[in-house]
Amino acid sequence: MKLSSEKELEDLRNEIISERDPDKPCIAVCGGTGCHASGCSNVAREIQAELDSKNLKDKVDLRITGCHGFCERGPIVIVFPEGIFYQKVIPTDVKEIIASTVENGKIVDKLLYQDPVSGKKKVHVEEITFYHKQNRLLLENNTRVDPAQIKDYLAIKGYSALAKVLGTMTPEAVIDVVKKSGLRGRGGGGFPTGRKWESTRDAQGDIKYVICNADEGDPGAYMDRSILEGNPHSVLEGMIIGAFAIGSNEGYVYVRNEYPLAVSNISVAIKQARELGFLGENILGSGFSFDVKLNRGGGAFVCGESTALMASLEGKPGEPRAKYIHTSEKGLWDKPSNLNNVETWANVPMIINNGYEWYSAIGTESSKGTKVFSLVGKINNTGLVEVPMGMSLREIIFDIGGGIPGGKSFKAVQTGGPSGGCIPESLIDMPVDYERLTEVGSMMGSGGMIVMDEDTCMVDLAKYFTNFLQEESCGKCVPCREGLRRMGEILKDITQGKGSMEDLSLIEDLAGMLKDASLCALGTTAANPVMSTLKYFRDEYIAHISDHKCPAGVCRELITYGIDPDNCTGCGLCKKNCPSGAISGERKHTHVLDTGKCIKCGICYNVCKFEAVRKE
Repeated sequence: MKLSSEKELEDLRNEIISERDPDKPCIAVCGGTGCHASGCSNVAREIQAELDSKNLKDKVDLRITGCHGFCERGPIVIVFPEGIFYQKVIPTDVKEIIASTVENGKIVDKLLYQDPVSGKKKVHVEEITFYHKQNRLLLENNTRVDPAQIKDYLAIKGYSALAKVLGTMTPEAVIDVVKKSGLRGRGGGGFPTGRKWESTRDAQGDIKYVICNADEGDPGAYMDRSILEGNPHSVLEGMIIGAFAIGSNEGYVYVRNEYPLAVSNISVAIKQARELGFLGENILGSGFSFDVKLNRGGGAFVCGESTALMASLEGKPGEPRAKYIHTSEKGLWDKPSNLNNVETWANVPMIINNGYEWYSAIGTESSKGTKVFSLVGKINNTGLVEVPMGMSLREIIFDIGGGIPGGKSFKAVQTGGPSGGCIPESLIDMPVDYERLTEVGSMMGSGGMIVMDEDTCMVDLAKYFTNFLQEESCGKCVPCREGLRRMGEILKDITQGKGSMEDLSLIEDLAGMLKDASLCALGTTAANPVMSTLKYFRDEYIAHISDHKCPAGVCRELITYGIDPDNCTGCGLCKKNCPSGAISGERKHTHVLDTGKCIKCGICYNVCKFEAVRKE
């Protein structure tokens, strides 16, 4: 059934809502990639089987949703309407959940989240600190929508923003609202979205393209994937609105092929949107036509860059081009093209429905709205967090993230992906927005946030990201191709105790060359990890070079293992597990490590239960 008017849409919406009882129990199972990895499919199947066996399938709804955000606690199950939060659920827990909570309103205590600070168990979602300090404008619907069911999206006012735009607004008015909202691109550059739309609309040419960049390649980042998996219609609705504003009739979603669930869910959403008439000819009887095609990327990190992505869409190698001509003027097939990422498009329907005043009241003077971050690394609460722009790093890492595991001390956080900078503990109270992150040598990027503790070697970290970027460079321009290779060689020498103080000056020269002469943003920002660690952790570089020591005990060539006779109990674990036979000693007597035979694998250090094996 194709809807031909706003009235038909509202009639369908009212029909869907009228058939739903807000007080009817609903079991929402997180179906994000993280929870799939921990077994949510088995949990969902067991819930369905239990509901069937008890003849409850008409009395209780089961909803497989997108990512709930608290990924390290998966599989997550929320029982609505009360919002009871159960974590680390396994199939054998299902009978108790149904019998106790669904049928008798009792809490299953063993499945509750226990606050690591207070020790108290939390029953409801909103009581959990991880969620309490967030402002989940985008992610909240991931707990309410089955991404494979367009009716779920319609029930929460889905496509009402599109109907409003097509029924009451001009393209210019739409662009004006987006400009006044202060929405900036969430893909990394932070360019004002409304200005980009306006530039594309004003460009010469009858054919224009709208593109969604879902090629999320940053290590540890999965914000776009989770939105596309959990609420794909919000992205489509944003794209259709943008296409109307720009004057485009054709769009593309460019998604990583390594995101099979996202590919599947956006494919289903496109099909459903076509069936109801949100895509195709004469949308809602407005005379406006627009359709979307799905393109799966081959996994090249550089294809997250706009011109490389467009080259890939054209069937060419994913290589960037010089930016003296903007893609808003000549992009895909040399036609005016507007590229925004998943999170940017998903913000658009909210802005249209709630008004630019509402959106611009959130955030800071120059960075409006919320931002979704993937909070990963040495952090207690791993997952996706959505916070207002301007929240401090301390609040994100300690209040929401729960601090550092094992009583370790916080050392640094890297924001902005592999081209982002490392921000030290001394700046932990800084607000997170586009300008402030750039000022301290990092960037917003797409929203990756990797937390590091005292055991992280910052030189080794810089080497890792430099090598990653070297491997992902398309190699088209010499500064990036050769500059990153040489920088990686220097960092490798430093971590092996072969560096010199002159190397630090050479690194700085290479960084300047990369920034000034590289063709695209991969190269111009590639030195951020190295330069930020040099700025804030220069003493670690000096220790590697001058003292031939790795303060964090990470760089293998600079570590010497030994056994402390005062702590050794003679348990024999180190000797038993040593692959090179470097440890000798009788049981219940002090053991000895022969440094000449030691291959520095670290197994003895890891298996010792008495802190007898030490790094020197």
